[in-house]
Amino acid sequence: MRAAGGAGREAGPIAGRRRRERVVPEHAGSGGKRVLPRLKELSHREHPGRALRPCAPLSSQSPPVRRGCGWFAVTRRTGKGWGWQDERPSLDHDGVVNFRSLYQHGFARVAACTNHVVVGDPAANAAAILRQARECSDQGVAVALFTELGLCGYSIEDLLMQDVLLDDVLAGLRTVVEGSADLLPMLVVGAPLLHRNRIYNCAVVIHRGRILGIAPKSYLPNYREFYEKRQIAAGDDERGGFYAGDIPFGTDLLFTAEDVPGLVVHAEICEDMWVPIPPSAEAALAGATVLLNLSGSPITVGRAEDRRLLCKSASSRCLAAYVYAAAGQGESSTDLSWDGQTMVYENGVLLTETERFPSDDRMSIADVDLDLLRQERLRMGSFDDNRRTYADRTGEFRTVRFRLDPPDTDLGLCRDIERYPFVPADVSRLALDCYEAYNIQVAGLQQRLASIGNPKVVIGVSGGLDSTHALIVAARAMDRAGRPRSDILAFTMPGFATSTNTKDNAHRLMRSLGVTAAELDITATAKLMLTEMGHPFASGEPVYDVTFENVQAGLRTDYLFRLANQRGGIVLGTGDLSELALGWCTYGVGDQMSHYNVNGGVPKTLMQHLIRWVVSEKIFDAEVGAVLTDVLDTEISPELVPGAELQSTEDTIGPYALHDFALFHVLRWGLRPSKIGFLAWHAWHDAAAGDWPPNFPESKRVAYDLPEIRHWLETFCRRFFAFAQFKRSAMPNGPKVSAGGSLSPRGDWRAPSDGNANAWLRDLERWDAVDAWK
Repeated sequence: MRAAGGAGREAGPIAGRRRRERVVPEHAGSGGKRVLPRLKELSHREHPGRALRPCAPLSSQSPPVRRGCGWFAVTRRTGKGWGWQDERPSLDHDGVVNFRSLYQHGFARVAACTNHVVVGDPAANAAAILRQARECSDQGVAVALFTELGLCGYSIEDLLMQDVLLDDVLAGLRTVVEGSADLLPMLVVGAPLLHRNRIYNCAVVIHRGRILGIAPKSYLPNYREFYEKRQIAAGDDERGGFYAGDIPFGTDLLFTAEDVPGLVVHAEICEDMWVPIPPSAEAALAGATVLLNLSGSPITVGRAEDRRLLCKSASSRCLAAYVYAAAGQGESSTDLSWDGQTMVYENGVLLTETERFPSDDRMSIADVDLDLLRQERLRMGSFDDNRRTYADRTGEFRTVRFRLDPPDTDLGLCRDIERYPFVPADVSRLALDCYEAYNIQVAGLQQRLASIGNPKVVIGVSGGLDSTHALIVAARAMDRAGRPRSDILAFTMPGFATSTNTKDNAHRLMRSLGVTAAELDITATAKLMLTEMGHPFASGEPVYDVTFENVQAGLRTDYLFRLANQRGGIVLGTGDLSELALGWCTYGVGDQMSHYNVNGGVPKTLMQHLIRWVVSEKIFDAEVGAVLTDVLDTEISPELVPGAELQSTEDTIGPYALHDFALFHVLRWGLRPSKIGFLAWHAWHDAAAGDWPPNFPESKRVAYDLPEIRHWLETFCRRFFAFAQFKRSAMPNGPKVSAGGSLSPRGDWRAPSDGNANAWLRDLERWDAVDAWK
């Protein structure tokens, strides 16, 4: 976002006042051109407050306007919005673009660095910082964070006030600034700096040979082992310039990358995150997406977990990435010890952390999903409502712009991508998810039955995954309500293509659960209907079209509804979330409809794990567990078309693994198909890489290449956006189960039934021109 030709204000009021974006100005008297002062080898003693004069980058050609304590230019708001640049990388040019570059897909690589500090030796520490900075640059890192007072060491106490030390800090800072000239990352370095009459504990933000700005520590601990107020001044009220106003100085600085949409950085220091309202919270409301914390933080028993809790909470509440780096080896052991903890959280999720108590340098490197953060803020309107409440403060944040020039090469992806986003690979997490999912379904059905007079439950049981799971949900609901399982009226309804295996499993399951069971063969009725319709099958022709299939699906549902009328029950639906997403169900009088559907919030890829969990928890007896285990080995099939070869659903519409992957990222995060393809490739291209869900069969551990991913993504987009919504618009009630979302038109997903997929298909096609999918 560039400034207008002259000073101006945003047109619209925010919270009763006009919103201003404050940006660093041109140097006064420069005749329209920024004067770039050189770093001078001056000591604090010779020129207090005037020793260091690096330049800050410009983001405006406007003349400076004096406001309060700092120079800044007032710019007009553009259509791009505050803190976000919405333009995507253009493919309509002759330059080289790389589909496998993380920077093409809304990511930014960040690093939290800790090293072996040499207490009181800024020269040695500057060299260590540059050593790690070069490694970060080689790895394509955009933002590299270092520890609190890392140029001199956090634990030097009164040595902070020695002129020799302060002079050496400036010399070390100059070394880092000059050494950064040819490096990619923005470096955020901790240093004590003299400002006016006091020393401030600062985060110095450096990029390509320039200091972009300086953020002082707001809140100083002065309790237990901490005595910072003895040497250091609090910076919570600092808003202005540093060293004759050349360098933006304050806790109100946002560092925005002009060429990486969504990368807006804010820095705070250690204790700042321990207070009730941290500076980072206001910064996030002002637009920051990557929050940095330079920390000293000596270690005591339990403190590491406290830090994790605070970082996780900050990233979750602020809908941001939170990057944390604590001091480690080399700090003074006079009364304390140090563990060098580093970590990166994103929206409450730990992306990476390093081992604690390292013997050498450590870096937590992760790729932050800026699109995900933007989407989450877009969806969670209360976040912006909160910003409006505090607009008097957040509206005064200043923006410092810089250009990163990120690499357009394949850097890999430094974050874990779950193959099955609805199914965590972590054993304990999956067990908890299954416990919650199953009980959400059970509790939902129990409440519905109680609220409508405790009718019986009528259910069709095919012997496949979905109907099996719905039946054991119903059985558990009856148990919890103190009702006999015989109040479940279960019918298996074989047709033209029903296999002996599934039919036998259905009977075994109904018998072992003790429900009221019956078999109702629909073959004769289906033949009659096809004959009366004049369908070719009735004349002996092997025509197995959609009409042939839907006659069977419709009859089964019709029977269930009439049986429910006859016997005082409700029809329990069994169709799952994945089928609703793809429209893989028969509308109206078919498996799309029921009185209540317990499975409508459960994706296909989670279903088998729920059944495994029920078996492992021994909720039912061993006989039921044995049948459930057999059902898990059953091929997913509608069993509607007769023939020697089993009709496979996934051969027709594609692998549910990829469809559920796409569904999660569309429904939960609103991501572009091309980005979903990029993520899917990283998750699926190598079957031997990464973790699989617990107990996942080795024989089913497959890989998908980019052409396959591209093909099935197009299928998903066509079915999800252009076809299936009319079925979802009329779906029955049922509980939301997954945090990934539901497709209820009364809940998570509201969309026109007559929509189209054109925009989503164009997003896929725009990469075809550069052969991205090969």
